[in-house]
Amino acid sequence: MYLADSRTAPARDTRPGRGAAVPATVLALGTVSLITDISSEMVTAVLPLYLVAGLGVSPLGFGLLDGIYNGVGALVRLSAGVVADRGGGRHKAVALVGYGLSALCKPLLLVAGSLVSLGAVLAVDRTGKGLRTAPRDALISLSSAPERRGRAFGVHRAMDTAGALIGPLLAFTLLRATQGQLLVAGGDRSGYRAVFAVSGCVAALGVVVLLLFVPGRLRGPEAVEHHAVTRRLWRLAGLRRLTGAAVLLGLTTVSDSFVYLLVQRRLALPTADFPLLPLGTAAGFLLLAVPFGVLADKVGRRVLFLAGHGALLAAYGLLLRAGGGHWVPFAVLALHGTFYAATDGVLAAAAAEVIPEEHRGAGLALIGTGQTAARFCCSLAFGAAWTAFGPHTALALAAGALALAAGCAGLLIRTETPG
Repeated sequence: MYLADSRTAPARDTRPGRGAAVPATVLALGTVSLITDISSEMVTAVLPLYLVAGLGVSPLGFGLLDGIYNGVGALVRLSAGVVADRGGGRHKAVALVGYGLSALCKPLLLVAGSLVSLGAVLAVDRTGKGLRTAPRDALISLSSAPERRGRAFGVHRAMDTAGALIGPLLAFTLLRATQGQLLVAGGDRSGYRAVFAVSGCVAALGVVVLLLFVPGRLRGPEAVEHHAVTRRLWRLAGLRRLTGAAVLLGLTTVSDSFVYLLVQRRLALPTADFPLLPLGTAAGFLLLAVPFGVLADKVGRRVLFLAGHGALLAAYGLLLRAGGGHWVPFAVLALHGTFYAATDGVLAAAAAEVIPEEHRGAGLALIGTGQTAARFCCSLAFGAAWTAFGPHTALALAAGALALAAGCAGLLIRTETPG
């Protein structure tokens, strides 16, 4: 356990676990994320197909639900970060509430059969994600030495992504075992019910691991008013620039589900094979997360963050190409995984360098809130563009916007020092 009084915290180099290449806290949180991601990705892998083919949802309706699934957590993330930082550090407690809330929602998917009920369940599930993300990342950054923070986040994201590999495979296996025919609107949904049920059980296991093996407290200040914390954080020029860059790029980041639907169209895959598509992204992410984390510590985290969006732009470009053979979708998924490996944990590690320890949870929540809200807007806009102009034009607009956003983001953070 990490025990520290908020007024007399031990020196950074002497805190237990800080000198280790990968602290025990990071490994424990990685295990929780691995288990939880198995559960989450089981649902994520089948949800687009379940909504579009099973319930007959339009691209615009899917964009709305996908936006809810990926963006509603932004509404609570900042408050969760502020609360987690208070009174000696409540990071584990807040994260536990978030993980528990998401676990409770998985069985509710079994009875949610309409757009309204599904939207409500997904909103609560993502509220849980919004509650847990910043406290979890704060625990990782506080338990890691600054010069190894990129490595620590890389290891955590690699473990998390291992779950993202296992989840779709498990979902695919369950669908094959329980549903021999392709899903059509109004058809048999028994395979999807099996996926949702198993997902709930796995999520509960992740909560148990968090409760038993993750340290309760690292550090935290006395209680501070929410608005006072926000004002203090917004005075940090480095954090403002990073948040601005994350928002700009988030506004042009097409959601994973839309990317997989586009790849499926390119490959003309059977619907039953759709859950396998996230494996390409997850494999690239898993292979590159730790090497990119180490690279970020050496060459600069902001540089790698921008380069990752270059990989995403290349993926868009390949999807827009006419022809090119069956290798193109696989290259798209590999670039998609490269994008996540170069941006996900790297952004958190970069932000941690400009946020004081006593406000680490709130600061990470602030930048995460901006990014998540921006991606929510992108899902709505992309779904509307798909409905109005078709998928090819919608993606072309997104690619052009991403190129422009990347240039502006580069100008915003170019004055920052590496790391």
